[in-house]
Amino acid sequence: MKIGFVGLGKMGKGLVLSMREKGIEVLSWNRTPNEVSNVDSVEEMIKQLDPGKRVIWLMLPAGTIVDEMITKVRPLLSAGDLIIDGANSNYKDDIRRVEDLKKDGIGYMDIGVSGGPKGARDGACLLIGGDKAKFEELMPLWVAVSAPNSFKYFGKTGAGHFAKMVHNGIEYGMMQAIAEGAAVLKASEFEYDMAEVFELYNHNSVIVSRLVGWTQEALAEDPNLDMISSKIDHTGEGEWTVDAAKELGIEVPIIKESLEVRKRSTKESESFRDKTVSAMRGKFGGHLVSKK
Repeated sequence: MKIGFVGLGKMGKGLVLSMREKGIEVLSWNRTPNEVSNVDSVEEMIKQLDPGKRVIWLMLPAGTIVDEMITKVRPLLSAGDLIIDGANSNYKDDIRRVEDLKKDGIGYMDIGVSGGPKGARDGACLLIGGDKAKFEELMPLWVAVSAPNSFKYFGKTGAGHFAKMVHNGIEYGMMQAIAEGAAVLKASEFEYDMAEVFELYNHNSVIVSRLVGWTQEALAEDPNLDMISSKIDHTGEGEWTVDAAKELGIEVPIIKESLEVRKRSTKESESFRDKTVSAMRGKFGGHLVSKK
């Protein structure tokens, strides 16, 4: 199998390396060339793929940048070709794009990719939406990129990114609860070794999770999280989840307040609770969370 790939950031780079190791031939391009890119332009990439069978995987920041790239490649593609958006796009954009691209016979699939940069490199979790026949046809690609038993087809276009959006909303709430618990432990009269507490939490307790494990790692490295910023950055998925829930008439107070905490957070507050959320973001997503 041979595909084109655009966008070689933290996630894209890992996915391409994983694909190549599993026998997928990948022509990859990035605006800023790096050690993984192997073509000089998107135009060159598309010329080297078979018309009507091309697969172009986009791994770009959500929104305008994705639309601009689709506009760029669209005249170069043929009926039967396929665009995959593997980043965290809004599912409403997916629905709009698939209908627009149909006019030229070009397919479109949405894939939510979970697992952070490490997952992208060693085996990701894929939440897939789009044409069922294309899903079946590209089975070797999903197997190559994902960890064992870590991909599923969820239905029509938008379903993959909608499921990933809600996944990220849940993540907000889980991280907030862990961080609040850590702050209560830290403020108590007991002189806990915080890393030891979280290490034990992650052995056969009810709250065993990768997030608890990443919290333990961060606390072992920096017990007071002195080097971690208390400003919690956030991407769009949490807010999209809150918006979608409102449209559907579902109350999501935990996810909503977790988002508001992130919006209110500042570098100056020195909140241990907020530092703990930042530390988790640094661990699983490779996000910049250092004070410096």
